[in-house]
Amino acid sequence: FNYSPAINKAIKEIEITVSQNDALFERAQKTIPGGVNSPVRAFRQVGGTPRFVTRAQGPYFWDADNKQYIDLIMSWGPMIVGHANPEVVEAVKKAAETSFSYGAPTEGEIELAERICQLMPSIEQVRMVSSGTEATMSALRLARGYTGRDLIIKFEGCYHGHADSLLVKAGSGLLTFADSTQNAPSSGGVPQDLVKHTLVLPYNDVAAIEEVFKKQGDQIAAVILEPIAGNMNLITPVPGFLECLRAQCTQHGAVLIFDEVMTGFRVALGGAQGLCGIKPDLTTLGKIVGGGMPVGAFGGKRAIMEKLAPLGPVYQAGTLSGNPVAMAAGLKTLELICAQPDFYKQLSDRTRVLTEGLTHAAHKAGIALTTNQVGGMFGYFFNDEPTITNYAEVMRSDTTRFKQFFHGMLQAGVYLAPSAFEAGFISAAHSEEDLANTTEIAEKILNKK
Repeated sequence: FNYSPAINKAIKEIEITVSQNDALFERAQKTIPGGVNSPVRAFRQVGGTPRFVTRAQGPYFWDADNKQYIDLIMSWGPMIVGHANPEVVEAVKKAAETSFSYGAPTEGEIELAERICQLMPSIEQVRMVSSGTEATMSALRLARGYTGRDLIIKFEGCYHGHADSLLVKAGSGLLTFADSTQNAPSSGGVPQDLVKHTLVLPYNDVAAIEEVFKKQGDQIAAVILEPIAGNMNLITPVPGFLECLRAQCTQHGAVLIFDEVMTGFRVALGGAQGLCGIKPDLTTLGKIVGGGMPVGAFGGKRAIMEKLAPLGPVYQAGTLSGNPVAMAAGLKTLELICAQPDFYKQLSDRTRVLTEGLTHAAHKAGIALTTNQVGGMFGYFFNDEPTITNYAEVMRSDTTRFKQFFHGMLQAGVYLAPSAFEAGFISAAHSEEDLANTTEIAEKILNKK
């Protein structure tokens, strides 16, 4: 059609104002439940339209409207060396050139296993899987098979994937979508009969741990927890909490499982266990060990791991486990981290700059804000508690204030987790200028009230 210049100009202006994110979200909802493949992406807690990412580089991504954002979730943690790091991309390309999958062993699996065992001394053997959920599910089955017991203990607000046994008072997206009670599943489709094998305790409650082990210690197969919780925002363990768990599990023959899917190689080279100096019996990993590819892993004491098939009676398998392309991405990411002796110090220092900047901006605006930071992870709560130590305190945060802040930052080009119950992440690619810009934007948003 041959329109006049004036009409063509008007059409162009209309096209610019119509968001491609809106169009994609409307299209997605026709064929994908809720329009997303993981619930928190739907923006249900904060409202509005999810951003559909078209590309990412370093600390930034661009959405379908070609708007640039400073990314402060970094794919929920794994992009610790930045998006599309050239060396990781090259490693992936090289691996992909020889095929994407074999269904047979490769040397890359051995190399990544060796590196993990070297960096985390509690892990003597490790099994590769394809997701964090698969890792925690398999670790629990292994713990039950090893001990011959059924009962597991988890903690309020800790999320360990969507395996049935673990969907009780769980964190992450479930805090957004579920109204759970102590004795009920946090998700539909989970049998009540299965949930009876899961005890839920308050995070950081030493007295509760001692009481449960006193009464039921001989029935407990495993205790699973995030040693630094990142799925009810960021919560650190109080002194004595992890030490109590280690002592009680040792005394009563239960398996202590550290879920380090999020914290492994994110908070320190040896993970959270390296920071606290406590060795779990089993560890679950993900995120960074795949360099952002779909990878999980679980490992620990040889005596426990040897109960896995084909050596033992506990069955676990996966066609894509140890995928060669994913192994290459994980190996290169760990190589880049290990090549810089001060990698985690620099990462921690920059993350602290961000949290201190957010705290200063909020207090300057007369708004209550509590922040937390470990390594490249950070959390912030619109809450007047001086420190946040458990699920109950997290749930007293001002979610209305959070929504306002989230959308103000999003509009200004800073992408935060679209939920008040998720931790944030910094990468080595974030510059001092990126963080200064973020805190400057935050100050403007908070002063709008």
